[in-house]
Amino acid sequence: MTQDDFLEVIATEVEQDPSNLALREDFITLLLQTDPDRAARELTVLEEAGGDLARVRVLRARIMAARLRGGTSAAPVETPNRAPVAAPSSQDHDGEDHDGEDPDSPTPGLWDTERPVVTLADVAGLAEVKKHLNATFLAPLRNPEMAAAFGQTPGGSLLMYGPPGCGKTFIARAIAGDLGASFIHVTLADLLGKWLGDSEKAIRSVFRHARAAAPCVIFLDEFDALGGRRTSGSGGSQAMRSIVTQLLEELDGVSSANEGVYFLAATNRPWDIDPALRRPGRIDKTVLVLPPDATARAAILEGDLAKKPTDAVEVAKVAAATEGFSGADIAHVVKSALQEALTASMEAGAVLPVTTSALLRAAADVIPSTTAWFDQVAPVLEYGVDDGTFDQLRAYRVSKGLR
Repeated sequence: MTQDDFLEVIATEVEQDPSNLALREDFITLLLQTDPDRAARELTVLEEAGGDLARVRVLRARIMAARLRGGTSAAPVETPNRAPVAAPSSQDHDGEDHDGEDPDSPTPGLWDTERPVVTLADVAGLAEVKKHLNATFLAPLRNPEMAAAFGQTPGGSLLMYGPPGCGKTFIARAIAGDLGASFIHVTLADLLGKWLGDSEKAIRSVFRHARAAAPCVIFLDEFDALGGRRTSGSGGSQAMRSIVTQLLEELDGVSSANEGVYFLAATNRPWDIDPALRRPGRIDKTVLVLPPDATARAAILEGDLAKKPTDAVEVAKVAAATEGFSGADIAHVVKSALQEALTASMEAGAVLPVTTSALLRAAADVIPSTTAWFDQVAPVLEYGVDDGTFDQLRAYRVSKGLR
């Protein structure tokens, strides 16, 4: 089956189940790689159907980035009850330079900072991920005196990669909690502006804010859309070149003169990251965040079922049946079982609890979303250039009997 055939199969499923917003969101994510204009149309439908506004903002920014990187025409992304959001431009509709403030542009200096209370100890399972994090990133930071003896200053950067929906954001917060640091969660929607130069200003602003709040963790999600490979050609590509160049300047500052600033990035497509960002002294450490193991899956199930009417659910049995599921997949299984129980309860006129069998039926109807990611990464491992980024992934595939 070709990629186009696969997309049409998904499109058919979306048409047959228009209320399945999670499926439509996955469809939009797939379309970003090949047809951002169609993705924009699907995004409008998702928002009108009541899709999560935070996710809609992120997806809208990713569509803008996909158009910029691909050099396609930057058609407006229509949004309900809102003026169209155009792609970045250095001029207004009269052809004059735009030097003033724009209400649609990022707002430098207004970054929400939080102090996470979770730590890696609160992350169930994922022993190998935590072991790798401790060995390569956290251990020197927890021993500043010893690190100083070897000329190391507090600070650093890390790229987390892996299938979508596997908890990279939660782990980033846990790292900040472990370090006792402030936490700034930055999305593409926060950085991509309407005018050329807006994104660079926003990047400078978030790093200035982090330096003032040090120790501070900056977490940038969907990093491949912002820090993707710079290519020559269209004006859109030149815009992305400027954004990556600004990131390089800030990261060089983090690695040298700016103590107490930690830069964490997450991506599902590490092979698309610009090589200049991965050079030593920049984002030179990586960790693979895999689908949750049995312990983590059981913890996710217990958390999602907490305070819900259940009938002695065998969590371990359900966890065993969800091998390879992402955290988002498991949440969908629980949501489906809860919806089934709610419907049955309304028909019966009494509360009917969620059962183990209901959860197992729901799990049987779900194809793990991680499968597509592992299929996608296979040719990268086979034919791509590997600087060591994929060592953990290769070891994992061997442990699972995969080539």
